[in-house]
Amino acid sequence: MDIIFYHPSFDTQFWLDKLSQALPDARVREWKPGDNEPADYALVWHPPVDMLQGRSLKAVFALGAGVDSILSQLNAHPDMLPESIPLFRLEDTGMALQMQEYAVSQVLHWFRRFDDYHAQKQQARWQELDEYQREDFTIGILGAGVLGSKVAESLQAWGFPLRCWSRSRKSWPGVQSFAGENELGNFLQGTRVLINLLPNTSETRGIINVSLLNQLADNAYLLNLARGVHVVEDDLLQALESGKLKGAMLDVFSKEPLPASSPLWAHPRVAMTPHIAAVTRPNEAIDYIARTITKLEQGEPVTGQVDRTRGY
Repeated sequence: MDIIFYHPSFDTQFWLDKLSQALPDARVREWKPGDNEPADYALVWHPPVDMLQGRSLKAVFALGAGVDSILSQLNAHPDMLPESIPLFRLEDTGMALQMQEYAVSQVLHWFRRFDDYHAQKQQARWQELDEYQREDFTIGILGAGVLGSKVAESLQAWGFPLRCWSRSRKSWPGVQSFAGENELGNFLQGTRVLINLLPNTSETRGIINVSLLNQLADNAYLLNLARGVHVVEDDLLQALESGKLKGAMLDVFSKEPLPASSPLWAHPRVAMTPHIAAVTRPNEAIDYIARTITKLEQGEPVTGQVDRTRGY
């Protein structure tokens, strides 16, 4: 069994060594331009087209929770990866816990009004503020996949009203579920904190725009943990300036790194991190990949395969 590996920034030798230990019967190598030798599996992130094109692979693994970079390449080069070759994304390889940590810490930051106290600190003001009430702090999660379910689960312990929106209705205990375009408005009405965990698809790009933001509760907050292309940044700034949004926490942007000229950098009610909400943790990812390849080789059922038409 031959495995080829490509990632533009990971420690390649570490991955090769660990994969060889996890799959001792496999021959694992780094793919380099000009390598046309046979391979059974490809492990990739932003792969060059010629890495995959023309190969008879058993499966391709994207080294992250999202596969939009591969799907966008397929739009331009449909023959890069035939439909018959399964495409897998990393499932819960430590990312869910990271998302839970991020979401809970930020929701509590806003709920306890630490953003307001920080603003007062900048003005040397000592003033106690009225507390927010949990029943008025409804949290809405856009996207109800694995990560969305884990984030909802982590927030339940804090007693906030919770709701989710997705293509199909969910049956999560203690979470009100909305489904489909017809129910998006009802989902948004009264939502005080909007957490975005949507997949990147043609239907979801630009979904967080002025129309959507205006349907949220007044003084709402936006937490974007999915993809920057979901948010129309000019509309976000407009909602912040109008007061409809009280604050935004952004981990992802339409252009990364975020250009120094972006007005988001200087906006006093925008906080940001450099796409670190949930990073690939090598040991967990390698364990998942090794287990999945072993099951594929033995003809056993597996999870994590991407539906290319849906984009996730």
